[in-house]
Amino acid sequence: MKSELKAKFLQHLAAKKKDQGFTLIELLVVIIIIGILSAIALPSFLNQANKAKQSEARQYVGTLNRTQQAYFLENSTFATSITSLAKPVKGDTTNYRYADNGDKFTVNNFKATNENVIIYGTSLKAALKSYVGMVAVAQADPTTSEATTLAVLCESKNPTTNNATTPTLSATELKCTEPDTIPLGK
Repeated sequence: MKSELKAKFLQHLAAKKKDQGFTLIELLVVIIIIGILSAIALPSFLNQANKAKQSEARQYVGTLNRTQQAYFLENSTFATSITSLAKPVKGDTTNYRYADNGDKFTVNNFKATNENVIIYGTSLKAALKSYVGMVAVAQADPTTSEATTLAVLCESKNPTTNNATTPTLSATELKCTEPDTIPLGK
């Protein structure tokens, strides 16, 4: 009878152990796995906030480019300030500055077919990229001397608090300056 009692007691202990749940080792393994996954995901998650802030600059510089094109169509010259454009965007935000000097833009009048305006979206925070837009008058058709406006939006390759490198202008096209900036929206 004693051996029968021992067998039932061992069966009881075995059944009881199955009902106890996780062991300490299993719990530690789960915690370590969660920690590793968090370490992998955290940098990507934190970078999303910067991407959202940078989208503000892309939208604002793009808006100023389009507004300058419309202004040129109506006035045959580019606006020299955000105020002249009826303030489609704020001159400064908490993350970016959108004009060179107060609310002024850099307008270059080399000759009638090379007039252009440069619009900077300069980062005020070291973790954000800067942007630059340029709108220029270019010759649409050399045989008829018709003119058109061209626009480009460029992003600095690395985060910086300096102005992004100004795009290059030829008679018929605008290009982002390689390797410092990359074109957006093409």
